[in-house]
This record gives sequence, C-alpha cells and structure tokens, in this order.
Amino acid sequence: MPLIKHIFLGKPFFFGFLIVAAGFVSAFFFPEMIPISEMLLFAMILFVLIDLILLFSNRTGVSGGRIVNDKLSNFDSNRVQLRLKNHFGYRISYNLIEELPNQFQIFDFNMKGKLSGRNEITLKYELTPKERGVYHFGNTNAFVSSPLGFLQRRIVLKTETQIRVYPSFLKLHQYSLQNFKAYLNEIGQKKVRRLGHSMEFEQIKNYVSGDDIRTINWKATAKQQKLMVNQYMDEKSQQIYCAIDKGRVMKMPFNGMTLLDYSINSTLIFSNVVLQNHDRAGIFTFSAQLEDLVKAERRTSQIRKISESLYGISSDFKESDYGKLYNSIKHKITQRSLILLFTNFESLDSLYRQLPYLVGINKSHLLIPIFFRNTELEDFVENPTEESDEYQRTMAEKFIYEKQQIVLELNRHGIQAILTRPEDLTVNTINKYLEIKSKGMI
Repeated sequence: MPLIKHIFLGKPFFFGFLIVAAGFVSAFFFPEMIPISEMLLFAMILFVLIDLILLFSNRTGVSGGRIVNDKLSNFDSNRVQLRLKNHFGYRISYNLIEELPNQFQIFDFNMKGKLSGRNEITLKYELTPKERGVYHFGNTNAFVSSPLGFLQRRIVLKTETQIRVYPSFLKLHQYSLQNFKAYLNEIGQKKVRRLGHSMEFEQIKNYVSGDDIRTINWKATAKQQKLMVNQYMDEKSQQIYCAIDKGRVMKMPFNGMTLLDYSINSTLIFSNVVLQNHDRAGIFTFSAQLEDLVKAERRTSQIRKISESLYGISSDFKESDYGKLYNSIKHKITQRSLILLFTNFESLDSLYRQLPYLVGINKSHLLIPIFFRNTELEDFVENPTEESDEYQRTMAEKFIYEKQQIVLELNRHGIQAILTRPEDLTVNTINKYLEIKSKGMI
C-alpha cells in the first residue's frame, strides 16, 4: 500500500500552517516579515520531515489485538478489551478507531491516550447487543503520533472476526436458583404455603416445632413414645416446557428489544433454574406449526441444546395457529407438564379466538400464558404531553383495561396467567414456577 495512505496531518501541522500563512499575508503590508515567514516555513518543513522519520523509523510501530469472548450475550453488557503495545522508543499519542458491527450503529467509536516507549496497555469498553445473530467486527485502526504531533501514522491492527450473539447467558448465574431464592428473602417475600402432598416419602423423623401435624406418624409415635412425623421431598424430574409464540404479535419492540427476544432470554434463564431444581426442561416454538422442539430432559448438556435452539429463532410474521398448537401438544407431549406460553394478546377479541384451544391444552397440562403490559401506553397515560388529546388518552386507558380483563377471563376458565412488564419477565416467570412447585400443582 502506498506510504501516503498511512500518513495523516495532525493539529500542530494546521496551527503551524496558519501561522506561516499569516506571516506571508502580513508581508504584503510589512516587507520585513518576509524573511521571518520564510524561516517559519523552513522550520515547519524541517519538523515535518523529522516527524516523518520518527514515525517510520520502526517498521512495526505498534501492535495489539482485540480480546473478546467467542460469543456475546444478548441485551447484556459484554466486555471487550483492546491490547496495544508501543514498539517506539519514545512516548506516543494514539487514537484507536474500532470498526464495530453494523448492528450497533456506532460509527465514531474511538479511544485516545498516551503510551510511553516500549510499553503496553489494555483498554476496556462495553457493548450491549440487542438482537441475536452473527456480528462482524472489522479491524482496529491505530493513529499514532510522535511528541511533535505534526503527522499521524495509521497502523491497521488485523482484528477482524465474526462473533455470534446468543440469548442472555451472562445472567444465568445472576438468576440461579440459589441467588433467586436469596433475592426473595431479601425483599421479604414469604414462601407460599403448600396445599396437599404431591410429594415422595423420604424418612421418619422427630417432630419439631413448625412441622405439619398432619404428617404425624402415629404408629412410630407409639413405638418411640415421642412424636414422630413423616418427612417428604418434592417430586422431581417433572416436565417443564417453555412455548414461544414467534408470530407477528411478538415483533413489538420495547426499549430496543422485541417481545420475542425478551421471551427467548427469559426462556434460557428459566430453563437453567428448572434444571437446578431437578426438573426436566424443554422448549418449543410455534406460529403456523410447532417447531424447534427440544424434549424435556435433565442432562448436563440440556442448557447448551436449549441455547443453540433459541439462537436461531426468528419471527415469520404470520398469525399464530393455536389449533395446530393444540393438536401438536396432544400428540408430542403425552405426559402431564407445566407449559409456560410466551405470547401476547392486545384485546379480548384476540383472546376469544384462541380461548377454546387454551382451555383444551389446560385440561391435559398446567398451562400458564404469559403476556405483556404495554408500558409505552401506560407511560403515555401517566405522563400525558401537551400534544395528547382526551380521545388518545381514553383509547390508551381502554387497551390497558382490556389487558387486565384478559387475565380475569383466563382465570374464569381455570387458567392462571402472568401479565408483566417486559423488563420484569424473567423474575415473574421464575417466581410463578416456584409458587406452582410450592403448591404442588403438578
């Protein structure tokens, strides 16, 4: 590549050029300024030549690379590091310009600083992707200048790579079962009282204060001459499925991410909690038909299988066929399971069209439809602007009210439902699952 393509002018060059130009202009009125201006021009040319020699005296100049994980976590802050080593014997000023993936729409990202001779530095920054897929990172352009600063040398660091963005795996630890239960205790949420016993017998033990008196074993009590109770453990390895609607209703965006991606992120985190609770986790999607089925299992590789399946999910912009969903579940999921259905209903009419199929699924399984509050409408009603009129507010309040009526209508048909803000989806889903397990409903 020609040398000229690696050379750029620095700020001192333009300042010096303005001073020299001003000197020659003033020479028209003051002839004695001509020799001074000529000396300034000669000095500037000399400094530029010295700067050119300094910048290209070392063939390598600077080296480095980009340190980033082999995959990124969607809608999470992912750390990226840039390592830069100075091979010059003097302190340089650097300006690093990153060629970031188009998905971020960041075209002016740069990092500036100074680095002493024969030294190296590691710079850090954060990236938050908002959609899954393949992200193409380009090279890193390093613009370095000597202490003179008249010129800048561009050095291209070969850091080009492609990285996949997966559902939110960085939050798997944050929302682990142990951490989530600790969070519930921290906010003062009480455990749900268990109703009945859908549990397996474990052992007979001494009665202690707080034990359920219904579990007293009278034969063991008479034999030991002290109160003895039966101890039970929860039934494990129950089938838990996450069903994701990938029809056009799930393309609605909130805070830069679609409802589909909110559901996908929550499904991965929720499935991890299910596996930690010794149940079997599985997923499937649907629109025109049931797809992406991962059978509910409790293997060590299950979370990886679920993550790979979730990575490739995209909306087909069709209207979801709940009739085919009902038939597919009937033939493919024969054992009674807990099915959390991530979908969205905007009106009672849209619910009534699908209600017979939801009732049918709930007869064979425990179905929990999960749909979303329209937070933008709620903000519009709570914080009206001067441009908004009474009609717009009334219509917004009507849609908000219908969301609440949908929950009541589902409850009236024996179907529990979750109406949640998109950002609270994961917490509310896990909490509902623990509540259901606590009540022994499956």
